[in-house]
Formats: sequence, C-alpha cells, structure tokens
Amino acid sequence: MSKVTVVGSGNWGSVAAKLIASNTLRLKNFNDEVRMWVFEETLPGGEKLTEVINQTNENVKYLPGIKLGKNVIADPNLENAVKDADMLVFVSPHQFMEGICKLLVGKIKDGAEGISLIKGMEVKKEGPCMISTLISNQLGINCSVLMGANIANEIAMEKFSEATVGYSQHKEVAERWVQLFTTPYFIVTAVNDVEGVELCGTLKNIVAIAAGFVDGLEMGNNTKAAIMRLGLKEMMAFSKLLFPSVKDSTFFESCGVADLITTCMGGRNRKVAEAYARNGGKRSFEELEEELLKGQKLQGVLTAKEVYEVLSHHGWLEMFPLFSSVNLISQGRLPPSAIVEHSDNKSRCLYTRKFGNSSL
Repeated sequence: MSKVTVVGSGNWGSVAAKLIASNTLRLKNFNDEVRMWVFEETLPGGEKLTEVINQTNENVKYLPGIKLGKNVIADPNLENAVKDADMLVFVSPHQFMEGICKLLVGKIKDGAEGISLIKGMEVKKEGPCMISTLISNQLGINCSVLMGANIANEIAMEKFSEATVGYSQHKEVAERWVQLFTTPYFIVTAVNDVEGVELCGTLKNIVAIAAGFVDGLEMGNNTKAAIMRLGLKEMMAFSKLLFPSVKDSTFFESCGVADLITTCMGGRNRKVAEAYARNGGKRSFEELEEELLKGQKLQGVLTAKEVYEVLSHHGWLEMFPLFSSVNLISQGRLPPSAIVEHSDNKSRCLYTRKFGNSSL
C-alpha cells in the first residue's frame, strides 16, 4: 500500500491533506495514515503548532475551524515525515523549495513519485526553471503537477471545485494522483502537458495582481475583464515561447481560464494588490502581506519579478506590457494607475505583430 506525505502545512497544504486523508481511508491501495510536514511554530499561547494539530486535528493557525481527518499526522521533522513515503505532495511557498529539496537529497524512498501544488518558478542564470523540474532534478523523481480554480478555504468547506493534474509521462501514475485527490466536491482530471498546467498556475497570479490594482482604483468590471483577457493572452504567449510543446487546450482546463477567473475575483494576490492600490502604492507589499495574510505568503509579486527577469534577459519586455507593468508597479517604479497604460497603441502594435490578432 502506498504511503503519502504532504510537504507543507499552510492553508492549501492543510486542505490538500484533508482531501487526501478522506481518500486514503476508503481506498485499499493507500496506507490510511497521511504524514504532513509542518514547519514548527510557537503559537501565541506558547504551544507548538504540530502538537496542537495532532491534539485537535485542526491547523489552528492556517486553517482554523476545519477538521483535517484523524489519520493526518503533523510531523515537524522533514526527514522523518518523508522517509517511508511512496507519494510526495509538495505544497510549500515556491521560494523555499530549493532549500527543502537540498535537505531531502538522498532521503527519498526509491521509486517515489512527486506532485507539485506550488505556483511559481525559479529564475537562474541559465534561465527559468519550473518547480516540478527543480524537484525532479534535485531529488531524481518523476514529478507531476496539480493546479486549478482552487481557493483553499472554499474547498475546505467542501464547496464544489475542479483541478487539473499535468503529467509528462506515465499516465497510470497521473491517474493514481487523480484517484488520491478526487472527492464528490473536488473533481480532478489529467492532461499530458505538465509545463502548460504549471505555467497556468504560476502566471495567473501576476494577472490577479493586476486585477487587484483595478479593484483598488475602482476602475470597474469592464476594465477588469479587459485586464483578464489580456492577461490570458500573455500567459499563453509566454508559455509557448518557453515551451513550444504547451497545448492551447490546456488553457481551457480548470488550471487555465477557470483558475484565472477565480484568482482575479478572489484570492490573496488580488486582495493585497487592491490594498496596495487603495494606499496609492505608499505601503509596501511586504507590510500589507503581514497585515492581511497573517503568515500566509504572497506569490504573485515574486513571480512577476521573476518573469520580468526572463523577459528582460530575452528582450521581450515590449511584447508583454501587462506582465512588465505589474512588476514595475509592485516594485514602486510606476503608480498603480499605470496598469491601464499597457494598452497604448505602440504596445498593442508590437503585441499584434509578434503574436497575431487572435480572438483571445
């Protein structure tokens, strides 16, 4: 029977553990127990977070009020949490993953499979590296991805949602991930396009930042819809430039347009960006993240910076005016109102000449 470990215990990590734990109890090919690695924290009352999770069956800091399942075991020791796992679910902020992988080298069970629920990328001198690739390269395991229109708190309350598993090989392994995550309220499908699925989940956070600026400046729904459409267009163009194998159809799965819509309507990136715009860019994203997210981490601002580095390196900045503007605004180099200035004639002409005047 396969043993499952969740590497990460934030908001989404705790929800993932809840989904998985409900299935390992009923599926004969999985071990009942689900280990969840928790970065140990001391709560205001002096208790250790892992101890409270194991005593109450609840992540009182990152997912309060939700029972995870009595078969979820919080473990503060990363090596111990993963040592017997056949299936590893990675769901930590992407900026921490390289360090986590370094700690896990040589500690993973032979033949283990991985899946990344992480939205982001690493940018190195040699170019961008997707998190699934980072995991595969450093740990020597096959790594699929799971992305979708998934606001964690809504899934925790068992409201209907969808997600997409992206894989590059071994369809039968992808189907096991589908089996492990699927519940009556969380429907998962698999597509053979790991890069496309992962880039959808990564890039939509940049567009959500833009949508937040629009909300904060009270520009209205027409403007927000235009930003989302242009954002989708840039998501597709950027993905195909990096990975020509990416499929158009992937953008119409849950990981694509559905995730883009839900993240631009809700979610932490939109929320903090709205506050940033309402304050005229005078309060930093770091300050607002601390105030509004209570320990959760923002991904969109860092991803915008990483994507900007890629665009700058390749000389593509003018071809991606929305992505470029989000980074410059987030870094305080442009005012929030500049979010609508990306659609001037010069930028549109460059954009149309490079990518064509598609219907998107």
